[in-house]
Amino acid sequence: MKPLSILHVDMDAFYVEVERQIDPSLVGKPVVVGGRSDRGVVASASYEARALGVRSAMSSVVAKNLCPDAVFVKSNFSRYRKISKRVHEIFNAVTPLVEPIALDEAFLDIGGAHKLFGSSEEIAWQLRNDIYEEVGLDCSVGVASSKLLAKLASVAAKPMATPQGVKPGSGVFVVHAGIESSFLQNHPVEALWGVGSVTLKKLRSIGIKTVGDLAQTSEDVVVAALGASHGRHLHGLSKGLDGRAVNAKRERKSISHEETFEFDVFDRSSLESEIIRLADAVSTRARSQGLAGRTVQIKVRRPDMSFVTKSLTLEEPIDTLSEIADNATALLAELDLRGGVRLLGLGITKLGPPGPRQLTLDSLGERSPSSGSVSNALDNIREKFGQAAIGPGFPKKRAEIDES
Repeated sequence: MKPLSILHVDMDAFYVEVERQIDPSLVGKPVVVGGRSDRGVVASASYEARALGVRSAMSSVVAKNLCPDAVFVKSNFSRYRKISKRVHEIFNAVTPLVEPIALDEAFLDIGGAHKLFGSSEEIAWQLRNDIYEEVGLDCSVGVASSKLLAKLASVAAKPMATPQGVKPGSGVFVVHAGIESSFLQNHPVEALWGVGSVTLKKLRSIGIKTVGDLAQTSEDVVVAALGASHGRHLHGLSKGLDGRAVNAKRERKSISHEETFEFDVFDRSSLESEIIRLADAVSTRARSQGLAGRTVQIKVRRPDMSFVTKSLTLEEPIDTLSEIADNATALLAELDLRGGVRLLGLGITKLGPPGPRQLTLDSLGERSPSSGSVSNALDNIREKFGQAAIGPGFPKKRAEIDES
């Protein structure tokens, strides 16, 4: 019998509740974090808004139609990251085996913490209480013998949005030994990792709607529908076969930011200015994590919703605003933008430690501050006075230069 050593901790409506700490007048109201424009997307919704059908990743237009009284709040990921860091400090006080999944959730392996802190269920309740006392936010905790079951257990512990209002959750849900199969089999098959819209359509075409249906279907039938690797993997999960360990050294694969414009943008110089702003955000996050990237990538969504991406891999990793912006601007120059741009994204991948700084010279051959030292100065100012204290300068358009 496997021990119940895996926890999945998921903050409840994290972005919304952080905003409510800043503005208590939002408590009890249907709140949507995200842009309210016609191009906006819901990043998070309060349970009051969810009761009316609002969900994350939904367009703001649909959200407003479903919930006309919703209060829209612009997201502030710098604030969310700071709160997330405090929550993860609480995790690390219990176990070093913490695998972050997102700002608001993580897996913990507490197999080595029982002698100090008690049973798995006791640790789960203590974590929940500590997070509330130290951060002022609620979370839901799933306790189980595997990551799959712990993830589903945390969902079972959450508050529930119903047409009659918000129904409080249990806070902690334990999948005890002996009930794993019955707990798992009653879930819809899309609750399994790896079942997206395409896979779901294929599974339903062979009569599979629940995890139990999948478990009872011959593996050969599933493989014929999904392919060997994916089919065997999902069939194993449906039977509770999940041997994945909590990976405390899970590496971040990319750092990116994107912006959806309220109106289609046709002016290339405006897009170049936006690249500077995005590069500032990406480089700041990279340096805060001690990372740099060898590949710079831009993403463009056109008005017809089609995507195009361009990337460039460098010999040395970069982490400064100017380096990232220069390379991204060069990539942008290769794209035909005459049809307009609806969304612009910028990111770095192939992450690792930053390389050595190079001495830079100005146009007169004199020493000038390197891009690294300028970036460090920006970081220091923001650390002391806040993220909004200073930002990148934007180049003037040619007409503005001629007139000055």
